[in-house]
Amino acid sequence: MPNLAATLKNEIRRLARKEVRAQVTPARRAASQHRREIAQLKRQLRLQERRLATLQTAVSQGADKTRREASSDTEGIPAGSRYSARSVRAQRKRLKLSAEQYGQLLGVTGQTIYLWEQGKTRPAKAQLAALVAARALGRREACKRLKEVRH
Repeated sequence: MPNLAATLKNEIRRLARKEVRAQVTPARRAASQHRREIAQLKRQLRLQERRLATLQTAVSQGADKTRREASSDTEGIPAGSRYSARSVRAQRKRLKLSAEQYGQLLGVTGQTIYLWEQGKTRPAKAQLAALVAARALGRREACKRLKEVRH
């Protein structure tokens, strides 16, 4: 008799597992499908947020450009002129001048040039006009003007 009870228990356990598996498997598949769909929706959301940020940047730059063009006409700065810390450094290196020499050429101190190159400060409109004008200078012309400034 004890074998019959154990055999019945085992059979009931096996059938219960089979029934549970039959019920749980579709639920697992559905949950897995839902997770995939959620991940896809999150990717789409991130893509749309990036597109929105790009459009907002373009719109704000357009407004900034319009403002800059309006102010640049009144200040004598050519339209489309921009300030970049990297360009200040590149321009100075191209002319092979120290920060102090480049500052004398533009009418500011060497420390000011250093701060512009580090991006810690920005030039005023008058200084920006001098920067834009200096872009057109070659090495010889810059040295010539530097000698004139010193004397």
